[in-house]
Amino acid sequence: MAAFVKALNAKIRSNPTLSYFCSTHFWGPASNFGIPVAAVLDAQKSPDLISGQMTLALCIYSATFMRYALAVTPKNYLLFLCHFINEGSQLTQGYRYLQWHHWGGKEKAGVLGAVEGAKEKAAAAGNQIKEVASK
Repeated sequence: MAAFVKALNAKIRSNPTLSYFCSTHFWGPASNFGIPVAAVLDAQKSPDLISGQMTLALCIYSATFMRYALAVTPKNYLLFLCHFINEGSQLTQGYRYLQWHHWGGKEKAGVLGAVEGAKEKAAAAGNQIKEVASK
C-alpha cells in the first residue's frame, strides 16, 4: 500500500497542474472564498445589521493577507484575489455602516418610512371615500 501511495504522489507531483490542484496553495484560498462570497451577499441586507468592529477587523485581515499572498514564494495569486474581493466587499460594508450610523442614513430611512406610511394611509382613506361615494 505504501508503494502505491508513493507512486501516486510521484505521479501527481510530476504533473504541474495536478500538483497545484492537490496543494494547499490552491485549497487554502479556494476554501477561504466563503468569506468574500458571504460579504457580497450581505451587501443586499439592511445596513443596521452590519458590525462596525467586525468589518474593520476583516478589512485589516484581508489587507494583511493580500500582502502575504504576494510576499510568499511562489506568489499566490488565488489567495490575493480572494482577499482583494473581500477587501472591496468589506470596504463597501464599512461605507454602508458609516452611512447608516454616522452620516444620517438611519434618520433619512425614518423620514422616508414615515412618508411612505402617510402615503399608504392617504391611499386607504381615498379608497374608503370612493367606496362610500359609490354607494
